[in-house]
Amino acid sequence: MGGFGFPERQLAQGDLVVRSPINGAEIAQLSTSSRGDVERMIGEAHTAFLAWRTVPAPRRGELVRLFGEELRAHKAALGRLVSIETGKILQEGLGEVQEMIDICDFAVGLSRQLYGLTIASERASHKMMETWRPLGVVGIISAFNFPAAVWAWNAAIALVCGDALVWKPSEKTPLTALACQALLERAAVRHNNAPARLSSIILGGPELGEALVDDRRAPLVSATGSTRMGRAAAPRIAARFGRAILELGGNNGMIVAPSADLDLAARAVLFAAAGTAGQRCTTLRRLFVHESIYDGFLARLKRAYVQIAVGNPLEAGTLVGPLIDKRAFEAMQAALAEARAEAGVIAGGERVHAELWPDAYYARPAIVEMAEQTPLVRRETFAPILYAMRYRDLDEAIARHNAVAQGLASSIFTNDLREAELFTSGEGSDCGIVNVNIGPSGAEIGGAFGGEKETGGGRESGSDAWKAYMRRATTTINYSRDLPLAQGIRFDAPDGFE
Repeated sequence: MGGFGFPERQLAQGDLVVRSPINGAEIAQLSTSSRGDVERMIGEAHTAFLAWRTVPAPRRGELVRLFGEELRAHKAALGRLVSIETGKILQEGLGEVQEMIDICDFAVGLSRQLYGLTIASERASHKMMETWRPLGVVGIISAFNFPAAVWAWNAAIALVCGDALVWKPSEKTPLTALACQALLERAAVRHNNAPARLSSIILGGPELGEALVDDRRAPLVSATGSTRMGRAAAPRIAARFGRAILELGGNNGMIVAPSADLDLAARAVLFAAAGTAGQRCTTLRRLFVHESIYDGFLARLKRAYVQIAVGNPLEAGTLVGPLIDKRAFEAMQAALAEARAEAGVIAGGERVHAELWPDAYYARPAIVEMAEQTPLVRRETFAPILYAMRYRDLDEAIARHNAVAQGLASSIFTNDLREAELFTSGEGSDCGIVNVNIGPSGAEIGGAFGGEKETGGGRESGSDAWKAYMRRATTTINYSRDLPLAQGIRFDAPDGFE
């Protein structure tokens, strides 16, 4: 596995044990990187950047196009690896790889559309332009739940923008990262112009992420993870005047109005709340149902929840796989215990398949009926727990929806145009993703992905998110023989000055 970016020791037996959440079995041992390795990789990436920025952007796009070809050829194998390492059902693993392919297609088109502006100058015979230039080394820190797609959102766009990559994946999902890097390396060999060490991987724990966050040679760090992680990383990046793209917590809500198509809404709740075992940043966690339809709608949801197939995610028919590990299961049970103490009515939540897989943690998705939005409900638990509450009028529901620290994804189910317009207006949802008649999860790559408040304010993927990976230059060219100053300022040279 040549010199394109693999740490020298990474495939030897070592101190990072990888286990599959499907059965808890050990599937690999890897040696971790050291702080010295991180410093070396960033230095090598900076050298690669100096060469890569001189390659024309459409030619940089060709590397991403070739990477997309590799992903298409190996979609089945990589999707299965995602499922083995995260516990996602196979359909979701394959969907994650498709998301990578989609962002590659987007980035290839973008490589010919890194447009700047020509700006009218107030000075005669002057031309003013705004252009975008490659930025440098982009540090990427990704979480376990999307071990490939989140990296690809950043990597595909950063590469066409002329940047180099240093990736710190979750220590829970390093094999997926190595596979992605191997496919990118194959594309680079075919490309011919890709410099050595254009992309590298750091394997290890949070201390290595800290080393990446603190290094001035990485002008941009894109970090996906918990709000706690973001609180630790953001001040350190800011202290060195670096840029940060933060994708942090999400405590996402849905409002179901009296006019809603209840069949549609129920199906949306099922995937958004139970899919990925509740381990998406866009998972539905808070459900506000109008009091006139609450009882019937909750009864329908509970019947559907009982029928959810929880089991081996590689088997056809399974809808929900395991939680990532014991710690995640214990956090779920602690939240349910707290809900019971607050008189919440709970359906589901119990552990299943413990006799079959004692070292794996499968849990039935839970619905918790709450009388009000308590601190427990306002706190995100990264597990398949859905808190359901009644509401009386839409203004009240929107106020309660917005009364949490997170601001990632939101949705409303309604066939009332006025309700839909209110929810999507400036007076409505305060989230970065605002949906009508679809759930909060399952974003497309064409739109910028991210949220507000404690979600971090970052944007990745589509739209104009590419601008975060470049530096902006405003250029003025004087093609006259005069030297007029802006704002009509006069500053005459002294007599005799030539």
